[in-house]
Amino acid sequence: MELQETVTVPTFTDLDEDAFLRDIYPQRRPAVLRGMDLGPCLEKWTAEYLTEKGGDKEVKIHVSTVPQMDFLHKNFAYKTLPFKEFVKRASEKTHCDYFLCKDESYYLRSLGEDVRKEPADLSKQFPDLAADFHIPEFFAPDQFFSSVFRISSCGLQLWTHYDVMDNLLAQVTGTKRVVLYSPQDALHLYLSGDKSEVLDIDSPDLTRFPEFVKAKRYECVLEPGDVLFIPALWFHNTLALHFGVGVNVFWRHLPADSYDKKDPYGNKDPVAAARALQALERALHTLDELPADYRDFYGRRMIQRIQKRTCSDSQSTTSTQQDSDRTSPSNHFTKPG
Repeated sequence: MELQETVTVPTFTDLDEDAFLRDIYPQRRPAVLRGMDLGPCLEKWTAEYLTEKGGDKEVKIHVSTVPQMDFLHKNFAYKTLPFKEFVKRASEKTHCDYFLCKDESYYLRSLGEDVRKEPADLSKQFPDLAADFHIPEFFAPDQFFSSVFRISSCGLQLWTHYDVMDNLLAQVTGTKRVVLYSPQDALHLYLSGDKSEVLDIDSPDLTRFPEFVKAKRYECVLEPGDVLFIPALWFHNTLALHFGVGVNVFWRHLPADSYDKKDPYGNKDPVAAARALQALERALHTLDELPADYRDFYGRRMIQRIQKRTCSDSQSTTSTQQDSDRTSPSNHFTKPG
């Protein structure tokens, strides 16, 4: 099988806020931040401690008979368990009590109190645990959007997707492999909404997805205490190498009115982007009124106009791909605070 070009995500040690904002954030590229002060959670958050602190609070979880969860085809079930029972099961390899099978996989993505309106906030859903976790102060307090508590069974792999906000993924316990793809490689990822249709990124079906090999693969393994900066629109796929606990922190780096106000998950396209995509769908329906050869011709003209208006010219794009590790700072993203 033809292999993707693979790049190791760079690691930076003992960064403070000024260094992050000066040297890393403007580059709009993933980075592993090591040696951050995440608080006593690094020592405290064992399965036993989580069980004690979480108690009987009920949580909604994903349960699957296979460790590779697929959000496109929903190969999992939503179930509810007391938090302490969930942690017990998620930390086991086989289960005496189970929903689907003895070796089922579990995944928790914490939710807001009103899941339709409120983003997740660790300090509200798990206040006792939130006291143990220190959020890196890399953005202004009024830009904070959510802090998402995540717990995964060993071997659990999540689908490739992008988010529309910048975020930090803090790995507290366990290790996790993260594979990322640049927004510039979106055309090679066979998108369905914000998700890639390529479910197995390690052994992809190149008969169905021949362009996938053209996407450059960025990869890292997060150890306990590591924090991964994931810029908005970067695609990411996670694989829990052990039972793992982490926290995702999202913040608004665009003006507040850029975001959909009815988006508690922080993954809906910005308002202007959603309008543009809707307008495109209307334009494509209009093209359906033409014969096939005319649709082909005017579709190509539309593609050309989109490329001219929104993409770098071919020379600069080629240069960017060849010199991707030296990409200059983007000027259309605001600094976080």
